[in-house]
Amino acid sequence: MLTWLGRRLKLVSELKRGYLEDRILFKVVIFLTEKTMTLNIALAQMNLLVGGISANTDKIITAAENARDHLKADLVVFPELTITGYPPEDLLFREDFLNSANEAINSIARSLPNIAIVIGFPEREEGKLYNSAAFICDGEVQAVYRKNVLPNYGVFDEQRYFYGGENPCVFNFKGYVIGLSICEDIWSSGVVERTQVLGAELLLNLNASPFHAGKIYEREETVRERIDGVKIPVVYVNQVGGQDELVFDGASFVMDSLGSIVFRAPEFIEDLSVVRFNQGLGLLPMESTLAAYYQPVKSEYQALVLGVRDYVRKNGFQGAVLGLSGGIDSALTLALAVDALGAEHVEAVLMPSEYTQSMSVEDAEKQANTQGVKFNIIPIHSVVTAFNSVLSGIFEDSSAGGVTEENIQARCRGVILMAISNKQGKLLLTTGNKSEMSVGYATLYGDMAGGFAPLKDVPKLLVYQLAEYRNKLSLVIPERVITRPPSAELAPDQIDEDSLPAYSNLDPILKRYVEQDQSAEMIIAAGYTEADVHRAISLVDRNEHKRRQAPPGIRVTKRAYGRERRYPITSGYSGIVS
Repeated sequence: MLTWLGRRLKLVSELKRGYLEDRILFKVVIFLTEKTMTLNIALAQMNLLVGGISANTDKIITAAENARDHLKADLVVFPELTITGYPPEDLLFREDFLNSANEAINSIARSLPNIAIVIGFPEREEGKLYNSAAFICDGEVQAVYRKNVLPNYGVFDEQRYFYGGENPCVFNFKGYVIGLSICEDIWSSGVVERTQVLGAELLLNLNASPFHAGKIYEREETVRERIDGVKIPVVYVNQVGGQDELVFDGASFVMDSLGSIVFRAPEFIEDLSVVRFNQGLGLLPMESTLAAYYQPVKSEYQALVLGVRDYVRKNGFQGAVLGLSGGIDSALTLALAVDALGAEHVEAVLMPSEYTQSMSVEDAEKQANTQGVKFNIIPIHSVVTAFNSVLSGIFEDSSAGGVTEENIQARCRGVILMAISNKQGKLLLTTGNKSEMSVGYATLYGDMAGGFAPLKDVPKLLVYQLAEYRNKLSLVIPERVITRPPSAELAPDQIDEDSLPAYSNLDPILKRYVEQDQSAEMIIAAGYTEADVHRAISLVDRNEHKRRQAPPGIRVTKRAYGRERRYPITSGYSGIVS
């Protein structure tokens, strides 16, 4: 018959080996083992400035000191490439940049003699560059890990800059064996397993994992798969903030050895939190706060707000200006800008033409007044007339009206908006969405003129969902803007569906063709008409030149234009097989 101690040890052993998956039983380990030591680990979810090595260094030191003095942390874990920000891209080719990063490591170590940290940095050795993580303790770098698995897909091109490391890395801290890994290492089998073989009782994973819709599901499930094999807890620290087209959502977490989330940081904001680990037979993370999980539409809205805020502020603009047409795209863009920057830093301009309906003016004024932004009305009729007069001799043998005349209107508006942007130091936000960018339903040097495109990766149907979500928080977009048929208002009685398939059909076709690389035949087989499919694909194929000249915009889908979808402009390929 087993003694009480024998039964206790048997139960703990079974839990440790993962034979019992009952979460309730797992919790009682604390009461069944001797707790001789605790380890307090701080997760520093930070918004860093790419290339801002000095500013990043100051933030790192301040965060570490706060974690030590106020949160009683023993160890602070920072995101991937903390010192440089992510992604530093071709800055990594600069000798002076790398020298500054190296100096920063030494400065941080000297400044933090009484707190241990794990920090990401670009490491040079014998002419090779590595994406590395340093364990710093007692004012010295005591261990360095080199990222083994370098992603080279989607938005990532790390093989352009880095060599891959070859070995796992563990270090001893307060009697525990702790392993290091960096982002992609945990998405591939091998690194985590080899780290556990070296005796790791806990794995720290430094990340710069950008947001797209539903990405958090992929992260947590991937980490759960890795844990299933090694049965050790993972501290997953992700950066937060906007960086050009990318938004990093944070949502850092701690997962215990049975695959349960015991801590999750909030999305889209900086956070410094401590998770306590108790000693049992292994390290047992204690349940802590669980921030709200990813919510479709809401999380996309927050990503867009953060992307606009950081792009404007990190690039030193005085605020933002945009053309407010009375349509849903510009209405949503205005709401995003105000939420990101504050009404006092946003200016809206309505530029009616002879085709602008009175309701458009009314709705634009109403939204501007509701949100408290500076608002000007500048009619463009006289400007358009002047252009047409100048061109009349050249156009005398051409038919009146058509796309050329429509584009002149859009370009007049672009000139006016760019003038205001230049004069006031405000960033001009364009208002086009992903559906329009896909099919070229936009005017070069007209409505495409600007510095940043918040909706560039937002399909039209999602635009409507985002507008409705924002109105649930407070009614800022007039209901008529959401319910009326969308129109460019560049010709009499014009609506988008005169030129395009209905968005309810267009958006799913575009998703299949642009994001999933499906053929026309596959899309038609899925239930879409041949006419709609061929029309959409032909427009996508011949408008790559426009997309190349569009301003950068925020990625929210799994595959955005730009660094993820790079098609040749000059190409003999057609997505339609004749």
